[in-house]
Amino acid sequence: MKLRTKTLSNRDSIREKIEKIKKEVGKVIVGQEEMVEGIIIALLSDGHILLEGYPGLGKTVTVKTVARVLDAKFQRVQFTPDLIPGDITGFEILDPETRKSRIQKGPVFTNLLLADEINRSPAKVQSALLEAMQEKQVTIGRETYPLEKLFLVLATQNPIEISGTYLLPEAEIDRFMFKLKVRYPSYANEREITQRQVLDTESTLDVILTPKEVLSLRHTIAEWLPLQETSAIVKYITRLVRATRPEDNNELRELVMYGASPRATIALAKASRVYAFIYGDDVVLPEHVHKMAYPVLRHRIILSHEAESQDIDSDDIIEKILHRVARLE
Repeated sequence: MKLRTKTLSNRDSIREKIEKIKKEVGKVIVGQEEMVEGIIIALLSDGHILLEGYPGLGKTVTVKTVARVLDAKFQRVQFTPDLIPGDITGFEILDPETRKSRIQKGPVFTNLLLADEINRSPAKVQSALLEAMQEKQVTIGRETYPLEKLFLVLATQNPIEISGTYLLPEAEIDRFMFKLKVRYPSYANEREITQRQVLDTESTLDVILTPKEVLSLRHTIAEWLPLQETSAIVKYITRLVRATRPEDNNELRELVMYGASPRATIALAKASRVYAFIYGDDVVLPEHVHKMAYPVLRHRIILSHEAESQDIDSDDIIEKILHRVARLE
């Protein structure tokens, strides 16, 4: 399959495969279409994901199912207070037989890494992922080792438990392209989930794409929808992200302590492009940007005590910005 040939027929073929991924995942996960679509967009945008939701909403099962549909390597790390960085990246050990040291690679050497309940480990453990997430490499001892070309961290955290948890460092939060809020299923979906579990049958899943094809798809989308620095949409995205910063937006001085970084500008441009592509549009429109603005920006806007006292959250700030920032200069 030549995914990088820019023709309408192969674009239709790509969109068909993306729909098939959703369909296969839907054999296991009922509802949660927004979470599944967010994972696919992040996968095609080369971004990491923070999944926030109450226990029992299928976050872990969804990630495992996506890995099966992509025939991708999958590892899961349960973050606990006694975890150490080497449990994730790996460590150097002395072989008693040869009396030479050797490297034991950790679970980070995979395609999809599930960091389950990432906020249950202290900052030094969470920070072990920084080099892996940004540079796709890890340093063990004195050597640096490259990770898989397709490498995605999907971290989960529970918003209701405070005891025994640690806040994620801002530097690490910024590495996540998306923060997706996972919500309760609808009444009908919850009944279907119950029925499937009661029947206790395991779904047979087809492999739709391989990791190599996902990497090729990223190039195809970038070729199809190139984003130039001087294009109106890139200027619009840049103005939106800058508007989250209190230094550039007087209206937010009392509500926001810190706004989104330039990394958010890049993430919003890449995610909007993939969103436009999978919905069949030939240009990236402000509507695509608006859709992606919430998952890209909500975890990067640090609110003040004043905002919290008024029960204002980051989604409220994003909504305000989307209404205020002009689409054209």
